[in-house]
Amino acid sequence: MVKRRGLYPGTFDPLTLGHVDIIERAVKLVDELVVGVAINRDKGPLFTLDERVEMVEFEMKRIAKASGVSIKVTPFENLLMHFAEGQGANIIIRGLRAVSDFEYEFQMVGMNQSLNDDIETVFLMADARYQSIASRLVKEIARLDGNITSFVPDHVATRLTGKFAK
Repeated sequence: MVKRRGLYPGTFDPLTLGHVDIIERAVKLVDELVVGVAINRDKGPLFTLDERVEMVEFEMKRIAKASGVSIKVTPFENLLMHFAEGQGANIIIRGLRAVSDFEYEFQMVGMNQSLNDDIETVFLMADARYQSIASRLVKEIARLDGNITSFVPDHVATRLTGKFAK
């Protein structure tokens, strides 16, 4: 039997409860999950790659234990489809929050299919509680000393508020 290996890519700067929601639902669809932490120099991340990987790994231990699904966290900087092929993924998981996400993702799927049509993209809608959460906005709220505890896991909130401590 062929294992379903999923890949959930993202920058995770920082990991939000929206990301966690998508991952918790993704593990119901796959036998193994790779969480790809993108090295995206154009975005100018607040957290270093090592910090982002560490925060994602911390949360993935809990999800892997609860789900029984093997979860691996791996950084990447190459083309998504090349990374997916290298990881043996046959499913790419993407989260959607709004129609604007869909427009971008729709274009991306077309391009990815032209690169490798053996890898399917599966979209999961974010739970309504998390549809407004964006890493960019969470960082802004934290920078302005707002309460971010309803947007990110506790260990991420601690790290994020530490970045902006005066």
